[in-house]
Amino acid sequence: MEEQMIAPCGMNCNLCISYQAMRYNLNSKGFHRKYCSGCIPRGENCTHMGDQCKQLAEAAIRFCFECESFPCKRLKTLDKRYRTKYRLSMIENLETMRDNSVELFLKEEKAKWRCPECGAFICCHNGLCLQCNLDTLRKNRKYRWNEE
Repeated sequence: MEEQMIAPCGMNCNLCISYQAMRYNLNSKGFHRKYCSGCIPRGENCTHMGDQCKQLAEAAIRFCFECESFPCKRLKTLDKRYRTKYRLSMIENLETMRDNSVELFLKEEKAKWRCPECGAFICCHNGLCLQCNLDTLRKNRKYRWNEE
């Protein structure tokens, strides 16, 4: 896992359905998902926050924790949605990077989100390994975290 796959807002792009759809070419397997190579690799700074944050839009900071307003209202709203729906906290991710290091965060993410069967990353948006559990998603395209 590389640092460039961590968005300024703390999102691990490796875990995103749009990144994984691109990585595993899910559209060729009958899915119709928007592909994304990640915020930093595409030069967007942050899909979630860049349109509302001048510092991110101008690339004045790399991570939101570097901002004097951290965590801002927009990030708190985004974090609440992701904690509730996707079991991921961007604010916790950012605090881990700030308080420890990006390297330690990356190491923890590898362990936390690895599929125990094949080693690929589990998708944060649905809780599935898109290498091992693609049939589950075929049966229910709105599947999310052990909900049948």
